Amino acid sequence: MSTVLHPTAAASRWRWPARFDSLRIKLFLAVAGANSLLALAAFLVFSWSFDQGFVEYLNRADEARLQPLIVRLADGYQREGQWRWVTEDRKRWFDLLREVLGTRGSRRPDDAASGAPQPAEPGPSSPPTYGGPPPPDPLLTIDPRLMLFDADGKMLVGRQEMVSDAVQKPITSGGRVVGYLGYVPRVKTVASLEKLFSAQQSRKFAAIAVGMLIAGLAVSAVLAWWLTRRIRRVAQGAHALIQGHYEVRIPATGYDELAQLAQDFNQLAHTLEAAQRARQQWIADIAHELRTPLAVLRAEIEALQDGVRPLGLASLGSLAQEVGQLSRLVEDLRLLSLSDVGALTYHREPLDLSEAVEDSLGAQRGALQDKGFVVTFDAGSRPTVSGDNTRLAQVFGNLLQNTLRYTDAPARLDVRVAREGAHAVVTWQDSSPGVPDADLPRLTERLYRVESSRSRAGGGSGLGLAIAQAIVSAHGGDMVAQPSPLGGLCWRLRFPVVEGGGHHG
Repeated sequence: MSTVLHPTAAASRWRWPARFDSLRIKLFLAVAGANSLLALAAFLVFSWSFDQGFVEYLNRADEARLQPLIVRLADGYQREGQWRWVTEDRKRWFDLLREVLGTRGSRRPDDAASGAPQPAEPGPSSPPTYGGPPPPDPLLTIDPRLMLFDADGKMLVGRQEMVSDAVQKPITSGGRVVGYLGYVPRVKTVASLEKLFSAQQSRKFAAIAVGMLIAGLAVSAVLAWWLTRRIRRVAQGAHALIQGHYEVRIPATGYDELAQLAQDFNQLAHTLEAAQRARQQWIADIAHELRTPLAVLRAEIEALQDGVRPLGLASLGSLAQEVGQLSRLVEDLRLLSLSDVGALTYHREPLDLSEAVEDSLGAQRGALQDKGFVVTFDAGSRPTVSGDNTRLAQVFGNLLQNTLRYTDAPARLDVRVAREGAHAVVTWQDSSPGVPDADLPRLTERLYRVESSRSRAGGGSGLGLAIAQAIVSAHGGDMVAQPSPLGGLCWRLRFPVVEGGGHHG
């Protein structure tokens, strides 16, 4: 009995809206969400990286602008021999900054002493070069971030609170360090032109991120449509199979997992279609096989009822023969059905395969002699196999009945048992007539006969070879039909060899 899983009460109270139940929508949302996160992450990383790189560029530009100032300070120290020309006359310090750095701001000496920065005067500025960072803004005076130290590291000019963050550049004169020019590196853009350039780049990054997002959404939509279209084909094919349309096939293009799924689906459909045809043929064949003995029985009984034939031993014997034939057919069908469901029991034990074949031949010695058979048997090395002696006797008995039924006089039968590697091989050959090569693979099909015109009395039920193959397969072997050098049919039966021990299965 199958079990149906039901959602819990809590889960059944809420569910996605119907429009979100589509796999295409779910796939689109998943891929689009991933692309959105990727675009946002790229925007944040690019913006942060640009800000860091731009500030570093400005600091390097400031450092390059300070080199001429260091040279002028070294010349002044060499000329004066001390730093009092700067510390006692702050105007000379600011004049030097304006001359070397080109700063436009000016401060009074008392402002400089207090460390208060003077706002820069407005003036013309050059726009940034397209595609690259702008030059340092001339409106930005870096002198509020400048400090002057003597050779001992004592600050002479500058803001005391900036000393801990200052980077000191040595000032040399006469081959020795006479002082240090200190400056505080930037940590962010402060000038108007720099902020404008940074904002422009941020807008460009945002536009790129939006473009990536739009492209990602478009790709997500196309990908979701393409994948779900292929999955929908498989789903439609599955619905067709459920309705019994086993002839349905779906396109299997490409080499990915969905293409492999389509190929597996087509193989499944082909197998189901073949099984359906076999089942229909099987039912038709069974009906045909049962119809003949039943028709004979009915005719015999009606003849007895009408007084056409007298009721006697001969008529009863004819009835018994037809009933026996019908019983054998039903028994064969029962054995095959048991074999199909794995319910056919086997009591396996180590046995001499040559002895099993020899016993089967001995049991039919009289029938072989009556038909004038010349029998040759070679026991070989007498290999041991694990098998059910009764079932194997049934296999060899069915082969022998097939030989007795179809071999013409003068008849020959050659049976050999040999060991080939890990297998014991039984070669069963009889004389003419033979079987067309096209019919050889079908000899073990149920109810198959090479000549459909053969009567039941001469042709049997058509199930013996199918039963034999089922028993051989259950023993781990195989059974193959080949043309015989004697002009008839050759059967090769292979069984795994065992060295000893046994089990029941």
